[in-house]
Formats: sequence, structure tokens, C-alpha cells
Amino acid sequence: MRIAPDELINVTSQIFAAAGCSEEEANRVGRHLVEANLVGHDSHGVIRIKPYIEWLRDGLVVPNQTIEVVFENDVMAVVDGCSGFGQSIGEQAVQMGIDKCSKYGVSAIALRHVGHLGRIGDWPQMAAEAGKFSLHYVNTSGKGLLVAPFGGIERRMSANPIAAGVPVDGRDPIVLDISACMIAEGKIKVALNKGVQLPEGCIIDAKGNPSTDPGTFYSDPGAILPFGAHKGYGLGIIAEMMAGALTGGDCTNPKNADRLHNGMLSIYLDPSFFADKTELQAEIKRFIDYVKTSAPVTPDGDILMPGEIEARNRTDRTANGIELDDNTWQQIVETASGLGIEV
Repeated sequence: MRIAPDELINVTSQIFAAAGCSEEEANRVGRHLVEANLVGHDSHGVIRIKPYIEWLRDGLVVPNQTIEVVFENDVMAVVDGCSGFGQSIGEQAVQMGIDKCSKYGVSAIALRHVGHLGRIGDWPQMAAEAGKFSLHYVNTSGKGLLVAPFGGIERRMSANPIAAGVPVDGRDPIVLDISACMIAEGKIKVALNKGVQLPEGCIIDAKGNPSTDPGTFYSDPGAILPFGAHKGYGLGIIAEMMAGALTGGDCTNPKNADRLHNGMLSIYLDPSFFADKTELQAEIKRFIDYVKTSAPVTPDGDILMPGEIEARNRTDRTANGIELDDNTWQQIVETASGLGIEV
């Protein structure tokens, strides 16, 4: 089935408001979840409604929180998310980074103990729309124990997203949003709901054998592989150090497996402090055009900048609606019904 984005935001917002979020927070969570579906990252979209509400009921995420400043000076801050919703706390932390960067040219925000931050690409997108370059390292402290280290078969690391953004005048920003592993856990959940197989090379079973069955990941249980063998594994280790240890939170630790807390270290740069804006933007666009004019592998091939496929998805799904599989929609309906909402 296909649903208009505005209608899906409305349904999602109603669910979170009924669960105890303020109207402002419910709208923010709804907007971010549906935005993930709009850009094609269904793994971080409304498929998350059911577990988010379950976590809220169990006290594992707390509604209507604001960041708690642990340390702050002109260009940096260490802030605690107080187990608040990542979509709400994330916006607060990123805005703090943007504000400091606007004044001093650079800033760093260390965020710890926050609920699931959703699609990490939202945060460099937000910074780029404010004219800032940014870099973000993310980890989970325990419940996101998903990934086997290079050379191992047991889960020891989280997905460890790394995201970055570059503003481009008059064009969509460059937004890189990747995990240090072959596939996001949410994409495995999407495949499970749809009843389809995973691409080869993404997961292994408990004995280390390759598998394409999404059920294997949950019931066996298996593990996700790092991308690029030792290279993705190395990036994941760095993300754990930056987002887990340096923020004052935790690196992945099975002792924390009862709660999903994210950590995020974000660095912001105001390009106006570094170079002439006209010259900088001209060079950015020259390089983009130079890369994109490479001869493609196939005659009808296309060379995309990071974030370009998401922009195309947003255009298509805004016009034609967001497609949801029957299992995901049924989970949304049942969650709404449990809160007294008829969908």
C-alpha cells in the first residue's frame, strides 16, 4: 500500500502524542521517521514506531526531555540526552553545534545517553541547510550489539554510523550517511517483514556461515559483517572510540543490553571562516561536475553524489506516496489501536 507522506506523519504524530509525548515532540518524531521513508531509508522510518512505543512503555526511553549540559565553553559542549527520544534530543544537540559554529567557526558536541537517533543523515542535512560542514560518529552502548569484528563470528560492535555533510549553494547538499557494516539492522527487519532474502555477503549465522535469510540474524542468532573487511571494521572501532568513549558514554557493552542508548560526536565547520564563499562554492561545484562527467560503466549509467539518491527518492515518494509492506502497516495499526487511536 502507498500512503501520502503528510497522512503518515499525522498518524505517527498521533501515536506518539497518545503515548505521552508533547505535541511538539510527537510532531518532531513523526516528521523524522517519515522523512527516513521519504528518502528511501525504510529501515529507520515508521517501522520503528512499534519498538519505540514498547521502549517508552518499559521506561527505556523517556518523553519530553531536554539536553543536560555536563560541560560547555565557547566552542564545545558535552551533553547528556537523559534517555530522551533521539529525534528530539538530536535536534537540540545539532542546533547547539550550529549556533556555536556560527559564532566561532568551529564547534564540537559530544552527546551521550540518548535514545535511538534515527537516520543519522538527518543531522548533517540539518547542518548543511544552515551552511555548515559537519562530521558525525555514532555508536550504541549495548542493545545495538550487531556486528562481528573482522576475523570473528560473534557480535561485538554496533552498526557504527558515520555521516558527513557539505552545503552546496543552489543544489542539494552532499550528505554521506553510512554504517561501518554491510547492512543496517533495520534493513534486515524490513526484509523479514517483506518475506524477502538479503543480499549475499551481509550476514553470517552463529557458526560463521554466510546466510541470506533475515530470520537467521534474529533466531540463530547471527551477526552482521563489517563492510570492506578490515577497513569497515577499523572505521567501526574509531566510531566506538569517538561516540562511545570520548563522549563519556559507553562503547558497545553487553552489560547495557537492556537499553538502546546512542552516543554521537559531532564536529561543525563554518566555511566562511576558512575561505572566500564564492571561490569555495565554485570549487565545490567544479569538482562535483568533474566527477559526474566521468564515462559511466554502462551507457545509461549515472554517477551520483552522496545524498543524491535520497533526494530523488524524496521527490518520487512525495509525489507518489510511501509504500509500506502489509506487516509493517499492521504493526502500526495495532500499536495505534493499543493507544486508543483508530487508523
